[in-house]
This record gives sequence, C-alpha cells and structure tokens, in this order.
Amino acid sequence: MRLRYRAVPLRLGKAICRCDQPRIHRVRAVFFCLWGLLALALALGFSLSSSDTDSDQVLIHIPDLTKDKLSHRPRKRTVALVRRLVSQVDGQRLWHAFLQPLLIERQPGSKGSRAVRKHISSRLYTLSAGWTVEFDSFNHATPRGPINFSNILAVLDPLAPRRLLLACHYDTKALRVTPSGSLKVFVGASDSAVPCAMILELVTALDEYLRVLKQQRISQVTLQLVFFDGKEAIEEWTASDSLYGSRHLAQRMAQIPHPPGATETTLIDAVDLLLLLDLIGAPAPMFVNHFDNTGRWFDRLMSAEKRLHKLGLLSSHPNPQSYFTKDVRMGPVEDDHVPFLERGVPVLHMIATPFPPFMHTVEDTAGHIHIQTVENLTKVLAVFLSEYLGL
Repeated sequence: MRLRYRAVPLRLGKAICRCDQPRIHRVRAVFFCLWGLLALALALGFSLSSSDTDSDQVLIHIPDLTKDKLSHRPRKRTVALVRRLVSQVDGQRLWHAFLQPLLIERQPGSKGSRAVRKHISSRLYTLSAGWTVEFDSFNHATPRGPINFSNILAVLDPLAPRRLLLACHYDTKALRVTPSGSLKVFVGASDSAVPCAMILELVTALDEYLRVLKQQRISQVTLQLVFFDGKEAIEEWTASDSLYGSRHLAQRMAQIPHPPGATETTLIDAVDLLLLLDLIGAPAPMFVNHFDNTGRWFDRLMSAEKRLHKLGLLSSHPNPQSYFTKDVRMGPVEDDHVPFLERGVPVLHMIATPFPPFMHTVEDTAGHIHIQTVENLTKVLAVFLSEYLGL
C-alpha cells in the first residue's frame, strides 16, 4: 500500500509571527522601560542640580534682631522726593485738626483722657495705611489710690521683624497752684499735646508712602506709634510715682515672644530705636544728643534740618543748624524712655533743653506755641522717617 503525503505550505512568515510575537512584545516593553527609567533619572538629576543652584543663589534672610538693628543704614532721599515729602506736611491741619482737640486736661482716668484717646485713635483709623490700633489699659496703685491708665499703640505691620518706635506722652500733670491745694486747668501744650499732634500730622502726611511700605512687605522694619499715659507724677516725681505707662509697656513687650514662636527674643528686642518727643513748641528750641550709641541717628536729624534749610523748605529758620546741635553736652533727662533704656533699647530723645520757661505752669498754652517751629520740626522728622524706613 502506498502512502500518499500531501504537501502542506509552510507559510514561514506567518508561522514565525505566531510563534515569537509574545517574546518580541516583552523585549520591546523592557526596552522602553529602560529608556523611560533613563529619562526619569536624567530629569531627576537635572532637577536636583537646578535646585542646588537656586538654593545657592536665593538667600533667605533669617532675622538677627540685635545684629540687624546695629547694621541698619538710612537711605538718603533724592531732592525731588524730599520736596514731595515735606509738601505733604500741613501746618494748618496740624494746628486745627490735630492740636486743638488735645488742649484740654488729660489726667489719667479722666473724661479728658478718654476724649483724647478717642481723638487720636479715630484719626488713625481714617488713614489708608491700615494701622493696627490697641489700647494698652491697666490699673496701677498711685498715691491717690488705684488709677486706670491706657497707652495708645498703633503698629503699621505687626508681622515685620523689627520696629522703629515713635513716641510721646498724652497725659497732663495735675498742678496745685493755691495754698489750699486746689487745682487749676493745665493743658500742657508743649507737654505734650504738640508732640502728639506732630505724630498725627506725620503719619497723615506720609500715609500714601506708609501704605505702599506695608503692602510691599519687603522691609524688615515697620513703624510703631506709642502715646504713653501716666508719664507725669500723680503727686511728686519718684521712681514709683512716674512713668506708669512706659514702665508697664516695656515690661509687657519684654514678655511677648517675637517673632511669634520665638524662644529667645521678645518684642523689646525687636525695637531698633525709640524716638521720643517731649516739650516741643516754644520758639528757638535746642536739641542735643543724650546718648552716644544713637549719635549716628542724631546726625540724620541734623542733616535733614540742614538740607531742608538749603532747599528753602523751612520758614522762620535763620540758620542752617538752628535746632539740632552737637556742640553742647547735657546729661540724660528722666522721661518715658528710661524703662526701655534699662532693657537695652537704643534711644533718641528729642526733648527741648533747656526746658521751656513755662514748663509745668498754666502758661503752657497754645499762646506760647510757635507754629512755624512746630511745622519745621515735623518736616525734619518726615525726612528722618523716610530715610529710616525707606519710604
């Protein structure tokens, strides 16, 4: 019997494809996976390299409150900017809108004191810069029994690392002027209604610049205003019967961690400089530097006065250096700066020395205030603040 075999076409291409297709897919998958891993590795390496480069170029400033305040430098303003700044200072607004409501008795805890607090705070609330206003109220024993005191605080940017404190006191002394011990009205124009009005005028004149400073959030230094209560003695000046508001605030600031969460620094450490105004308003005042460690900042006041005189921007100002002088040496005067000075805060004490002849008398009224001098000094301070804060 013969066997017949029928030839079957091999169709090699199709057979091979059917047999090897899963293996080829695996090879391709492995190939592409390897390429993907290589690309990912290259991308990650580039990213890390770029990150290292950026970290070398971008320096994050961690505040060193003590070092930064000592190394702080003023920014000298252009002539055009100086002219714009001082043109915003309005002597008539200072005199009528800000000073006149202050010329009342302002003894701590009194109706007049509450009226003045309302006047100052309401003026600050109207400004576009957006001040954070606070009443630092507390009760304290005095020779006449417990009295409620209230400092007025206003901070431009509470989150800023450091602060320039611009301060004065707003209370008035109780004067006994008769043998029977009865009291007579004392409005304390130079002591210190005028300094309060000057500060209100300053932040009003510089409102636009202060608003921009706050919005930009690039400055390490902000401005804080302090209107102290209880500077004057209730009876006779002693360590315990005086400086009620400043003693309270300095102690409080020394207990508040700053920046928030700090364990070694407080708000008192954040104070670059305390610029304290007092006894201002009489004609031809003289201001001297009381502390060597703030001499460079006193120099900026001198420079601002001289520059404004040269530009013809001061009135009733006969000499380039009419107010500020380094030719006279005087010892420190007890004032609201003392509790801060004792805690290491640098102080620039802008107090007229010799004192006005009408100090602590009922003659300290608007009639003895020289408005041109007050306006001139406000302009000097406007330049100083602009240089210090970089406005």
